[in-house]
Amino acid sequence: MQLRNVLLAATVMALPFAAQAQPVTGLYIGAGAGLNIMQDEDFTAADGAHGTLQSNLGAVGVLSGGWGFGNGLRAELEFDYRYNGAKSFTSGGTTTNSSGSEQKFGPMANVLYDFTTLSPVVVPYIGAGIGYQWADLSGGGGSSRTEGAFAYQAILGAAFPIAPVPGLAFTAEYRFMGLAGNRDYGDGVKATDDYNHSILIGLRYAFGAPAAPPPAPAPMAAPAPAPARSYLVFFDWDKATLTPRAQQIIAEAAANSTKVKYTQIQVNGYTDTSGTPQYNQGLSIRRAQAVAAELVKDGVPQGAIAIQGFGETHLLVPTGPGVREPQNRRVEIIIR
Repeated sequence: MQLRNVLLAATVMALPFAAQAQPVTGLYIGAGAGLNIMQDEDFTAADGAHGTLQSNLGAVGVLSGGWGFGNGLRAELEFDYRYNGAKSFTSGGTTTNSSGSEQKFGPMANVLYDFTTLSPVVVPYIGAGIGYQWADLSGGGGSSRTEGAFAYQAILGAAFPIAPVPGLAFTAEYRFMGLAGNRDYGDGVKATDDYNHSILIGLRYAFGAPAAPPPAPAPMAAPAPAPARSYLVFFDWDKATLTPRAQQIIAEAAANSTKVKYTQIQVNGYTDTSGTPQYNQGLSIRRAQAVAAELVKDGVPQGAIAIQGFGETHLLVPTGPGVREPQNRRVEIIIR
């Protein structure tokens, strides 16, 4: 749970600068530098006396190159360098200040795995490696002796992809490295227990990283539908015949329909409230049919016309029942 909280916090901090995490694919190179903490190192003299060397906080640097397989797995070769100055030497219960240093350097072969699915912008990884290290032990008087040994290491790190440069990532690591066996520095002096804890920050660049996709174009706004145009044709009481004025309005509607792109022409008939609802329903349909026939006569395709009768419903001028209202005796032509 604590690891999850750490990853979440790192993700939030990295969001403004990070790119979407992707598995490393193909060739990559890396470099890192930081601090090296060397555990106390045991020495044995020719006469069997034992002593322990304490070291100061030191430095570490790593150069690496490898190959990512695109599934989180990586294999790499590295060359590392570590330096720690001597602090004191304890033997037989007596501690004395020491001068000199120990330097370690050599190649390592590592296998690592990136956990690309844990966070969208932070990639934790683990790894292990084996190799060979030379340990150069220098005394305060300028004398030095170098001995080699097989080495092993464990790696725990995290990568933060950098959005402006595809393939580039900031890295932070902890490494534990140990040297196997003893090292014989001559005159019967042997050293063992060479353990190192390293904290590094660095950069890694993957050559096969895809370029960031261009931003998606802004969606084009759909054109607003053309507003419907309507025409009103009025009728005499209890009539479905067209007046000269009605014929003029219908001719105008037919002419205008040829100037716009329409999907349908609706012809809706209405009546006032005089008469029974059943009679008014039929009268409204007859009025709509009369208007539709005139539209066809004026050149409108019959298949483009939809006829409806609404009787005494949808009154243009609200009235009570049995009222003769001229404004309600109408047909509406709607060009959509």
